[in-house]
Amino acid sequence: MKKNFAYALFVLGVAAVAHAQTAPSKVAIIHIQNAILATKDGQKAQADLTTKFSPRKEQIQKLQTDVNQWQDQLSKGSATMSEDAKNKLMKQIDDTKKRGQRDAEDFDADVQQEEGKIMNEIGSRIMDVIIKYCTSHGYSMVVDVSNPQTPVLWADPSVDITNDIVKLYDEAHPGTGATSAPAKPAAAPTRPAPAPAKKQ
Repeated sequence: MKKNFAYALFVLGVAAVAHAQTAPSKVAIIHIQNAILATKDGQKAQADLTTKFSPRKEQIQKLQTDVNQWQDQLSKGSATMSEDAKNKLMKQIDDTKKRGQRDAEDFDADVQQEEGKIMNEIGSRIMDVIIKYCTSHGYSMVVDVSNPQTPVLWADPSVDITNDIVKLYDEAHPGTGATSAPAKPAAAPTRPAPAPAKKQ
């Protein structure tokens, strides 16, 4: 089952920051994809997904088997086959290849969509567990090691040192900035959404 999906979990984690009550100093890591798939709900969802999509997967594999057999037939019998027979077989191979490619692409898209639903549904529930666990065990941040694009899954806002650093910098370097009214801080860049992982 593909573990690579768009992370609605990151959005949930950022929204949950407001629930933090303390300012602990420990950092935890989690492989959120593995955690989701290891839960009983995750295991059942994987089994259901396999049952649902196995017939389509087997059909795609059969198309590839047919193509391989026809290619072998063409290779071995090209010297004795008529031009009409060879052209007919080559067309059959080409048409089946195209059909198999279309079916495989549709299959991957459908599986990926179903996996995304599973991850988001279980992920929203597991985020509640993560937040409760971290606040009760003194963690200030949780880093998701399965997702390099949005690694911070949850953080206590009290450990954000941005304003302190700005204040200290201005104290250390007085008078070097603009003398007019300070400009409004630039808006933080929007983090791009992770690209959908391809089904392996």
